[in-house]
Amino acid sequence: YLLQHACNPVEWYPWGPEALTAARSANKPILLSIGYSACHWCHVMERESFENEAIAAIMNRHFICIKVDREERPDLDEIYMAATVAMNNGQGGWPMTVFLTPDQEPFFAGTYFPPEDRWGRPGFGTLLTKIADYWAKDASGVRTQAKELTERLKGEGRIPSPISVSESVLEDAVTQFSEEFDKTHGGFGGAPKFPPAAGLSLLLRCYRRSGDAHTLAMVTKTLDMMAAGGMYDHIGGGFARYSTDARWLVPHFEKMLYDNAQLLDLLSLGFGRSGSALYRERAEETVGWLKREMTSPEGAFYSSLDADSEGEEGKFYVWSLPEVEQALGKENAALFAQHYDVTTKGNFEGHNILNRLRALPRSMEIDAALAMLRPMLHNVREKRVRPGLDDKILADWNGLMIAALVHAGLAFRQPGWIAMAASAFGFVQRNMTRGDRLGHSFREGRLLYPGLASDFAFMTRAGLSLYEATGERAYLERALAWQAALDRHYANPETGTYYLTADDAQGLVVRPASTADDATPNPNGIAAQNLIRLAAFTGEHAFRAQADRLIAGVLSLGGDNLFMHVATLNAIDMRLN
Repeated sequence: YLLQHACNPVEWYPWGPEALTAARSANKPILLSIGYSACHWCHVMERESFENEAIAAIMNRHFICIKVDREERPDLDEIYMAATVAMNNGQGGWPMTVFLTPDQEPFFAGTYFPPEDRWGRPGFGTLLTKIADYWAKDASGVRTQAKELTERLKGEGRIPSPISVSESVLEDAVTQFSEEFDKTHGGFGGAPKFPPAAGLSLLLRCYRRSGDAHTLAMVTKTLDMMAAGGMYDHIGGGFARYSTDARWLVPHFEKMLYDNAQLLDLLSLGFGRSGSALYRERAEETVGWLKREMTSPEGAFYSSLDADSEGEEGKFYVWSLPEVEQALGKENAALFAQHYDVTTKGNFEGHNILNRLRALPRSMEIDAALAMLRPMLHNVREKRVRPGLDDKILADWNGLMIAALVHAGLAFRQPGWIAMAASAFGFVQRNMTRGDRLGHSFREGRLLYPGLASDFAFMTRAGLSLYEATGERAYLERALAWQAALDRHYANPETGTYYLTADDAQGLVVRPASTADDATPNPNGIAAQNLIRLAAFTGEHAFRAQADRLIAGVLSLGGDNLFMHVATLNAIDMRLN
């Protein structure tokens, strides 16, 4: 993400001592811009503002400008997203634009800003000038305001509320999911719809406990619709980030490693219950995409594919009817168009997003014919300008995919997938580990170190999954070492939970300690699951007691919102079993 901005006229710094020292020496506020490589609106703001010479001149004159990749520095993202949400009535997103004092304390924040005044919002140039004037006239007042907000972000004075850890917590969660369930299209709530992989996993667990048909129906309806909709890449495999509409037709086209890891895990669970041929097909195609497009020569997994190509979101993935006809011939194209919703007018802004949401008659003959036609379209698509690849390797996201491949390899009897998982695990051990400590991000020989609690939790889970699948004790020994390092450097002794950052990491204005899930499960919930499995594998009851304290700590701090703590709820189910 930083390399994408290397040629901007803005004098960008990476986050680090040089930038922070420059801000203090010049007594200038910091303009912090946080985004990620696959983000469409990040690209829009770059083209409109960061490549604009006049706007860049204002930025360079009045601010120390810092560019941060949220995937490399989720600790910074967590801190300043909390500030952005607090200052914008609960709204946040990327690109995130935050103004800080030289002491890193936030005083103004927003997301995307247009270059000129429009849509009732100030243009970025106008905003920059106003904030620069504000700082010049009353820097001490700005510092006071920023300090007050920073104290609120630390959560000082928050008193944990005791919550009993019992089956009733899981029943309450099922009730909340049921109230939000979209009976027509699957999923929960309205548009946009994100793939609720961890929530569906919880519902499968609760179905095994209760046998309630509606609980199971919420899972199968949602998973079937996601697998049929335009959020799934029917030509190349893999799932996009989310659906912009309620019926899973129009995706936000970026493809993230972590989404596909969690959905592969879910397909494995769903297949184990139903034996669905659809789930097998989607799993095989998704692993095919992973192997073909997202695996490094050394066996580790890359981070993401961009939403954009040639400056247009989704251009790589959409089709016109003439393109399909040219690739397949008229007769074959007619069959394909019927089953994949391809029309002259298109189903999205004059284009066609391939999907199978319409209920059409199906047969083995039709499916076989379509299976022969899809590779023909794939060959045509490969000649297009490809979306950008973010080739950095993240330990936590690799951990998610390693575990998913192991679970899928067992469910679908694909030992080659387990071998892929072992290869990626070996890469992390060789290249991203120092003693018993993990780094977070690796690219071209450079390791961002030390790692985060998520790296330890997800890679420990990966090691336990490989141990369970193979019986090789080295995986268990590595998992035990990483768990010990997590306890030593990340634990909060007051709550039994974990901070995101290590005790010897670079100092930040707030030490991030969220217990809520995000697009990935919260490391506290995954760590609780790991501890329960470690107790079973080793016979050490101390791990189970530690898991109990961790679960109680998470629920006491944030258990009023069950939807945001599904990873911990899955740990509760595992503990009760």
